Amino acid sequence: MIAEPLLKPMHILLVDDNPNNLKVLSEAIGRCGWKALMATDGESAIEQIEYAHPDLILLDIMMPGLDGFETCRRLKANAVTQNIPIIFMTALSDATDKVKGLEIGAVDYITKPFQQEEVIARLKLHLKISHLTRTLEQRVQERTAELSQSLQQLQQTQLQLIQSEKMSTLGQLVAGIGHEINNPIGFISGNCSHIEEYVNALFRLVNLQQQKLPHSDPEIEEFVEEIDLEYMAEDLPKLLLSMHQGIGRLKDISLSLRTFARADISSKVEFQVHEGIDSTLMLLKHRLKDQGDRPKIEVVTQYSELPSITCYPGQLNQVFMNIIANAIDAFDDLHQNRLNREIAAWDNTIAITTSVDRQQKTVTICIEDNALGMPPEVQARIFEPSFTTKPVGKGTGLGLAISYQIIVDKHNGQINCSSISGKGTRFIITLPI
Repeated sequence: MIAEPLLKPMHILLVDDNPNNLKVLSEAIGRCGWKALMATDGESAIEQIEYAHPDLILLDIMMPGLDGFETCRRLKANAVTQNIPIIFMTALSDATDKVKGLEIGAVDYITKPFQQEEVIARLKLHLKISHLTRTLEQRVQERTAELSQSLQQLQQTQLQLIQSEKMSTLGQLVAGIGHEINNPIGFISGNCSHIEEYVNALFRLVNLQQQKLPHSDPEIEEFVEEIDLEYMAEDLPKLLLSMHQGIGRLKDISLSLRTFARADISSKVEFQVHEGIDSTLMLLKHRLKDQGDRPKIEVVTQYSELPSITCYPGQLNQVFMNIIANAIDAFDDLHQNRLNREIAAWDNTIAITTSVDRQQKTVTICIEDNALGMPPEVQARIFEPSFTTKPVGKGTGLGLAISYQIIVDKHNGQINCSSISGKGTRFIITLPI
């Protein structure tokens, strides 16, 4: 209700150099149940306001020393006192002075000699307005806080949906790719062993014929020389060995795909972090090679003996992929935008270090590159959703935001970034065992 301000004692400061005015006003204020504070000049009024914090000020204009106008200016310039309503008391009839008072921050004015009923009515009005203003501001602040919280929750929900959709799609894609890759791998691997047996049998047959029939037909000798049988016998086993190595590489890639995008989103499982890092590096191996303008990126791993941790492996691998891929992008940008040839000899290095704290029951993964790093204003925003420094079409700005959510919200861990512009970037991930 509007009368709510009257339910508690209000403090009203009276500032006037006339003691009789102070006496009359304080008696009238007291009869309304309010508490009167008094000052006889501007300086003492300002000092008293700093600690008394009155609800309203009745301020005389014509006072010795600091007059009412200057007192009002100083109060409005102070963040502590600027919202206290001020009503001028004046014997001046000049409209210019009244307007001046309103312009510098007063809410009203009372002309002397004044009627007590008028003074009380104006005081009640402005106390009610002040109360309603404070109430409205409080409600606006509360509503703003609620909206801010709702927006944050909406962003988190959007990130969760995006992350779940990406992992679900990736899991289905990798399952299909793994199935398609494994079938021809098995076919080629099985046939290679038979081919090796057949080739060895043919070479034994040729050797046996050369032994049993030392004087062969001239046409056969000419063909043997044409195909360079001796070189073929030496090179063919090497070709078969390289085929076996290629098949092994395909099997490693297939295994890395399955390890990277494990579809265990619904529940946490035991997982060895090093397997996730290694599978991510395997999938990014083609990007680490020499790219012409950009020399090879050397990956240096220093693994401690880590226990298995309970986690969502597919999601952790997504974090490793985001961070390492960003480091590779940083090296690409470094060499595309190089200003001199000295950068061509830049030692491109990504260092991955792991450690365990058995007292805190945590494991730590540090991923560090020596690219050009980030300026402070970029570093401060890297975990914000949709923030990216990449050109349109090159990045969504969701990678590190999702990584932050995976580590902090999903695993109760921590992820921190430190970067020095011109020297490199370091991400430190801490996860509970």
